Amino acid sequence: MIFDVLTIFPGMFASPMRESILGKALERNLVAIRLHNIRDFAADKHQMTDDRPFGGGEGMVMKPEPMVAALESVLADGPPARVVLLTPQGRLFSQESARELARCPRVVLLCGRYEGVDERVAQHFVDDELSLGDFILTGGELAAMVVIDVVTRLLPGVLGNAASAEVESFAEPILECPQYTRPQVFRGHAVPDVLLSGNHQTIRKWRRGQALLRTQLRRPDLFARLKLDAQDVTLLAQARQEGIKETMGLGIARTKGPTSSTVSGAGTSPGGESPP
Repeated sequence: MIFDVLTIFPGMFASPMRESILGKALERNLVAIRLHNIRDFAADKHQMTDDRPFGGGEGMVMKPEPMVAALESVLADGPPARVVLLTPQGRLFSQESARELARCPRVVLLCGRYEGVDERVAQHFVDDELSLGDFILTGGELAAMVVIDVVTRLLPGVLGNAASAEVESFAEPILECPQYTRPQVFRGHAVPDVLLSGNHQTIRKWRRGQALLRTQLRRPDLFARLKLDAQDVTLLAQARQEGIKETMGLGIARTKGPTSSTVSGAGTSPGGESPP
């Protein structure tokens, strides 16, 4: 089995990948781990991979151009692959999802950072989004290591079973709203107009409504713990009316770019970048 890891910090993987059962699996050629630096695919001389979010807010968002360029380059070389984004917005990584990945000949792990990745990458260029749990990590690299370790232990010839994932809670049990950064239009996909309006109150309400809708659709367990006031109910209804498609159900692949390929089957936060 092949793991392709897309990251801006490939050096983080050097030591952990050489130790214990995983190191032995590599020595026996039961698994291959290939690291790809996203910065190598940035077009500018400073190799920038992040930018400020449209609509304002704290932190930085990972740009779509270098991430997609790296992804398309990797997908062009090798067998069909399942593309997984490590993000707190994803479905919870579990033993069952590890079994799904273990059935794939190749898995591409996309490591988020900062406030997350541009939403258009998640919507159109990956097959799945996974989170390790409801806690905060600095980036998706540690989450990728966990996924690699758990899945590798399930491969034929590799001894042992993966440990169960632990679930904790967000301060408020709600997922973050979609994030966007430059460019304003990427391969025909535009940033929502509300984020360009400059009206911070309208932006805040839109983000709240989208966060409520995303949590209801993707993490009903978290949504059940929310205490909605009258404004939340209104914002949730408005978000539903906007008709933003959610495709986080089990086994549902994302719409992808023309060079991507996928295998049937198959949470940093919780595995990757920081949650709200």
